[in-house]
Amino acid sequence: MRVLPVGDSALLVEVSSGDEAQALHAELLRRRAEGSIAVREIVPAARTVLLDGLTDPVRLASELTSADVPTAPPRAGEVVELPVRYDGPDLADVAALWGVTEREVARIHAGTEFRVAFCGFAPGFGYLTGLPPHYDVPRRATPRTSVPAGSVALAGPYTGVYPHVSPGGWQLIGSTDTVLWDHARVPAALLSPGTRVRFVPVGTYGPGPVDANDRGPVDADRPDKAGTDGRGPMDADRPDTAGTDRRGPVGADGRSPVGADGRGPVGRT
Repeated sequence: MRVLPVGDSALLVEVSSGDEAQALHAELLRRRAEGSIAVREIVPAARTVLLDGLTDPVRLASELTSADVPTAPPRAGEVVELPVRYDGPDLADVAALWGVTEREVARIHAGTEFRVAFCGFAPGFGYLTGLPPHYDVPRRATPRTSVPAGSVALAGPYTGVYPHVSPGGWQLIGSTDTVLWDHARVPAALLSPGTRVRFVPVGTYGPGPVDANDRGPVDADRPDKAGTDGRGPMDADRPDTAGTDRRGPVGADGRSPVGADGRGPVGRT
């Protein structure tokens, strides 16, 4: 663990994995709830947690670095269910990468309970984890200039749902009509870090309907097929910089950090 100062009232805590970041985030939320730390915002990212609005950052930095910080498991909470049609234009490509049929992609994806690891890219966009590493897939070689709102997508270890029409380079496997971001709703974002998520198949898909009750466990022993086309997985080990400008993973102006060509690091879709 490494603790870095960010301005005069914030700290950025770097850890070695996404699981550690989620557990640390849960522990810091617990401490704030019990009153042992005074902090305005606790913002997780891929491998960091930003604490902003601290009254005594020097003391907390010393506490975090001088002893092992016990971590709490992510909160249980209710499960957000998102109805999804597995009809995405990249479904066949993902099936080929996984070495399974399109129907099996839908079954595996719908049979997985996901958790929002962190949010970023655009207001309402959550980076969902839960699939085993051997189901990681690369981003598209050529990003799309326009991805429809509600597109359910995969890239590297993450699943995401595009909340708005935007450029994007993730593999599109389905679509949902659920509104992920509504500024008139409180809170505006349907998904927040720690939220549990399940995708519920609806309608028909490809060669036939997907049974919403067919949610068998993900095959943990399935051989790794991802990346067999030589493209390799998304750079999941790219250094995490979310939150270093103290605005959190989404810029203060709400704009997406995607470059003009739609390509970029993990934090971009």
